Amino acid sequence: MSKIIRFHSTGGPEVLTLDDIEVRDPGPGEIRLRTRALGLNRADAILRNNHLVELPSGIGWEASGEVDAIGPDVKGFTVGDAVSMIPCFTPIDYPIHGKLAIAPATAVVKHPDTLSWEQAAALWGQYLTAYGALIETADLKAGDTVLIPAASSSVGLAAIQIARSVGARPVALTRSSAKRRRLLDEGAEAVIVTGEEDVVTRVNELTDGHGARVIFDPVGGPALAGLIGAAAPGGTVIVYGALSSEATTVPVMGLIFKTLTIRGYKVFELTTDTERRKVAVDWILDGIAHKTLRPVIDTVFPLEDIVGAHRRLDSGSQIGKIIVTVTH
Repeated sequence: MSKIIRFHSTGGPEVLTLDDIEVRDPGPGEIRLRTRALGLNRADAILRNNHLVELPSGIGWEASGEVDAIGPDVKGFTVGDAVSMIPCFTPIDYPIHGKLAIAPATAVVKHPDTLSWEQAAALWGQYLTAYGALIETADLKAGDTVLIPAASSSVGLAAIQIARSVGARPVALTRSSAKRRRLLDEGAEAVIVTGEEDVVTRVNELTDGHGARVIFDPVGGPALAGLIGAAAPGGTVIVYGALSSEATTVPVMGLIFKTLTIRGYKVFELTTDTERRKVAVDWILDGIAHKTLRPVIDTVFPLEDIVGAHRRLDSGSQIGKIIVTVTH
């Protein structure tokens, strides 16, 4: 029997329980992982509140740990290997938050031994999302200005680091001034406090009126119109989330006048493509090796306080990744 995080009803963090479950042996193309750390994502809260999910349900798709057992036809791994998970599956099919987890072998990566378990669990979701959008899709280059709303999230911080690594200018957007100093310390060239400053005016000041060539937005809602107003002619607006509960409106004439490209993005389009995923993983590992990329961890909770970890996730006050550690 193993402790597995599940929920038997949908709702807030309090619905999460640690259940004793018999975890099966891995099947063909699968690996069983003895977890050491779990990474939380906004998608975990969305799943936890999904009234259409079949109950009880497991949760989670980022973790690090050791290979515990290997299924038939799986090559390249041995029991005891230190590995972490790439999000290329759904938690409905493979819920991996617990002491033992079954995962598809295609999602399992050997991470550098320079990373702690906590850092390895804070690696793939955020960096692959930012890499796929900024490098692969927007072709971010030296000298480009990129606007990063929700910049204190793990993906936002990864985007700042990735932009810096290619010589681009990351401009962080945040709702209040409380996170300004920390975002500057984490590499943002400038911080725009959206509750206090006009985005278009500030971006024009920062770019000598040229605007931002790339916008990397997880929020949507009414603020998207302002971001489009701050975009450079011919720029690219990438929307990868819908944190705003309000309707998203697009100023069509601004879109046409500036000949902008608006692109929806999800990390699964990268992680489910074997060739693209390998290029991205190698790029990120190179950044880790050269210390241009460094996972930022907000807080660490023990598995027994999974409810507290999800409360922190729901608060939106974190800067970086929330991690849950697992002891055996």
